[in-house]
Amino acid sequence: MDNAIIFPGQGAQEVGMGKSLFENSESAKDIFLRADEALGFSLSKIIFEGPSEELERTINTQPAILTMSIACFEAYKSMHSLEVSEIARFCAGHSLGEYSALVASQAISLEDGVKLVRERGRLMQEACDRVDSGMAAIIGLEEDAVQEICKESNTQAANINSPGQIVISGLKSDIDNAVKIASDRGAKRAIPLKVSGAFHSYLMSSALSEMNEAIKNVTFNNSSIPLIANCSSKPMSNVSEIREELSEQLCGCVYWQRGIEHMANEGITTFYEFGPGKVLSGMVKRISENSITHSVSDYESLINLQPEN
Repeated sequence: MDNAIIFPGQGAQEVGMGKSLFENSESAKDIFLRADEALGFSLSKIIFEGPSEELERTINTQPAILTMSIACFEAYKSMHSLEVSEIARFCAGHSLGEYSALVASQAISLEDGVKLVRERGRLMQEACDRVDSGMAAIIGLEEDAVQEICKESNTQAANINSPGQIVISGLKSDIDNAVKIASDRGAKRAIPLKVSGAFHSYLMSSALSEMNEAIKNVTFNNSSIPLIANCSSKPMSNVSEIREELSEQLCGCVYWQRGIEHMANEGITTFYEFGPGKVLSGMVKRISENSITHSVSDYESLINLQPEN
């Protein structure tokens, strides 16, 4: 089997996502209802009806994307009567998506997953509110060149997504300086992003203590298939590795490109993206151009996708 499953992170959300799955797949509907019950309010109503301002709140966005992603995955599993180990050799998720991958690989329950990422969202927003910070995308420069710009501007590489596409984090004034330097050095584009703060940077450190406590209070299991960690880009499956990764990931860089390269080097040729949007599929094609990508984001894409051996 040469397949891997991948899950998107924050930014892929939109009002109405997953509604066709809720209406047509009992397995997907069950996921949405279980998430509502675990959280004690109707997250599914916010997902399906909005308003967008409510869905865009980080405290809601994170459990919403996880729930939607797992609904897509469970609908696919149910339709084809497959277990996760029969679908893929590896799983991975981009930032928040790493938590979806943990639920999919049975390392954590859906209920604990949605509660943990809601707390993650709350803590990250509080950290963002403490300082005027942000992120920027640097397009068209090599990783070494961007890392040098980060040193000069006191910013930090946050997401190394694909060749020539890197996101940096830092104080707003430092981000503005980094954008100017990158433009001067030939970046195709250097643009501040519309985010609430400097995710995956030292500026999240004020949230780390409470996040570690939340992680400590959750029951984890060894994952049923290896998960490629965001920070190390290497497979992990046991509980201690998972806890350490989730702690490190809050302030550390997401090395997405390296993770996809690792899987490709291990013989993975087909990537299934479960959740809103197709951003990760696009990244995969830029990293490993011969790879095949499929995505499930609604009922139509679910019924059109047949499993590959």
